[in-house]
Amino acid sequence: MQYVQRIRDLREDNDLTQTEVAKILNTNQKVYSRYETAENEMPIRHLITLCKFYNVSADYILGFTNTPHSIPED
Repeated sequence: MQYVQRIRDLREDNDLTQTEVAKILNTNQKVYSRYETAENEMPIRHLITLCKFYNVSADYILGFTNTPHSIPED
């Protein structure tokens, strides 16, 4: 799963811990860790939150593109 590596890379590139990202997602570190290891699939609501937080498209996180396009502002 492409998103597993992408969410880890985005987190590390932003110098964040799993705990910090888990707080952003309103979950705990153990649950978030399972997303990064593909033990659990990430819910769409968390994908949307990460896209907004990192300002990248869902296509980028999901591996459909290698260009991290910004998301349009509302």
